[in-house]
Amino acid sequence: MKIGYPIVVEGQYDRLRLQNVVDAQILTTDGFGIFNKQEKRALLQALAKKTPLIVMTDSDGAGKLIRSHLTSVIPADRLIHLYIPRVEGKERRKAQPSAEGVLGVEGMENDLLREMLAPYEMGAERQTDNPLTKTDFYIDGLTGAEDSAARRDEFAAKLGLPPRMTPNALLAAVRVLCTYEEYLRTVGREK
Repeated sequence: MKIGYPIVVEGQYDRLRLQNVVDAQILTTDGFGIFNKQEKRALLQALAKKTPLIVMTDSDGAGKLIRSHLTSVIPADRLIHLYIPRVEGKERRKAQPSAEGVLGVEGMENDLLREMLAPYEMGAERQTDNPLTKTDFYIDGLTGAEDSAARRDEFAAKLGLPPRMTPNALLAAVRVLCTYEEYLRTVGREK
């Protein structure tokens, strides 16, 4: 199932769960890290200028705080809020249940997640039509060269993205923010 909008979740285990269900750009808030990470906020704000973001946080108090913070830094009309049900239980990987004793995104069944995301399956054109790959980054010196990190920072700045992004994170963001032709113009390589 391809989803054309980036999906924002709390942590890496939530992202891993969703990767079993959808083909989409999945970003994490690093839990409460979003409160202190200016770069992460800047990335989400830049993405939200180009495309709505789907927000899926846990149904506990922490998830509510993170969702509230996102709403305070990103315009409400750029966020699509999906709420997972409040299900009592414990994630398989944990020895103890969470503080509130409820499952998070990572504990939800795949069928439920598919059902929740089904309305957003269409409209994936911008992300899936962009053939940009890591090979393009290599050709353009954004990976594989001594000064690749500096080149990525310079390129990211042109797009209003934060510095020090990993090649994978930058690639995912650029595929949403730009068409392939816009990428070629911005990087200085015309088709």
